[in-house]
Amino acid sequence: MFAVKLSSQLNALKRIHYRTCFAQLSALSHCPVVKDQRNGGCRPGGYSPTALHPSARPLMGNEWRRPFSLSAAAIVNCAPASVQPYLRLMRVDKPIGTWLLYLPCTWSIGLAADPGCLPHLGMLTLFGVGAVLMRGAGCTINDMWDKDFDRKVSRTATRPIAAGDVSQMQALVFLGGQLSLALGVLLCLNYYSIALGAASLSLVVTYPLMKRVTYWPQLVLGLAFNWGALLGWAAIAGSCDWSVCLPLYFSGVMWTLIYDTIYAHQDKEDDVKIGVKSTALMFREQTKPWLMGFTASMMAGLTVAGVNAEQTLPYYLTLSAVAVHLTHQIYTLDINKPEDCWKKFVSNRNLGLLLFLGIIAGNLWKERRETLLQDEELQTC
Repeated sequence: MFAVKLSSQLNALKRIHYRTCFAQLSALSHCPVVKDQRNGGCRPGGYSPTALHPSARPLMGNEWRRPFSLSAAAIVNCAPASVQPYLRLMRVDKPIGTWLLYLPCTWSIGLAADPGCLPHLGMLTLFGVGAVLMRGAGCTINDMWDKDFDRKVSRTATRPIAAGDVSQMQALVFLGGQLSLALGVLLCLNYYSIALGAASLSLVVTYPLMKRVTYWPQLVLGLAFNWGALLGWAAIAGSCDWSVCLPLYFSGVMWTLIYDTIYAHQDKEDDVKIGVKSTALMFREQTKPWLMGFTASMMAGLTVAGVNAEQTLPYYLTLSAVAVHLTHQIYTLDINKPEDCWKKFVSNRNLGLLLFLGIIAGNLWKERRETLLQDEELQTC
């Protein structure tokens, strides 16, 4: 009797097709990743065929190590649970805003460098730290002002203050800490730069209110976000060369109007419902002509800044590439697709880095040009 039962079970197993097993195994590969509260790490919530890859190493029992990721979002997700809301309040998981704040600083520092020299590495590092802190402080202020609005917009409803993960008092204390550290960074600069940097604080505080009173909050954001175009030069030279700094600052403001108008098109439907304003709502279907106008103004400002800074051929070649990038970005933009708006918005980091590299190359070319001029003078003599 036992033999009969065993035989029937073996026959049943034979009828199971290997594809069925594979389908079940594939389904397991989509099990969610869950937080391991015991050790503060991350572990997969189920088995996956990818765990059999040689790069995957067993931990203990039936646990497998998740592939290590250096993305900002992954780092925030693997941070202690008590810290995560504050990191998200600073938008550490979305570093694009920090890049867009930092890049005008790099342009200014690069343009202020001596001919034939690389930008001052210490200043680039210092301004990088300052950008992280001030962007975090700006986001904290924004979320404190906008907590009621954020709860009504699907994209922002999970922000820490709107979701109740951080109270207003906790956010205020955290803001004080960020501003104190940012002040420490500012005090590392010369007196002129300290006064100039302090003057930008009013813009940082009032920007979140502008969407309630004007359709041009992106302009106010541009004035705040590009202050580094003035501050970077001052930190290197001890004062501003306004013939370079003002056109550079103007170009940065135009750039912000471009990318933040694109960004605002993601939320335009929700913005109409809750009664806040933006350039996206003002321009509507005329957005692309406006953006092209901002692009032309930006390129004109960068050209004037380059001429006054005695920039060379590589800089102007880079300006051509920047113009092509922006034109393609605007031409292919679909303002009615939030995912496309986000993609175009994020691409501006690469544009800013490209311009920075062009400034460096143009500055290094100055030494070659000056050497050629000296050789010509010697031959003439």
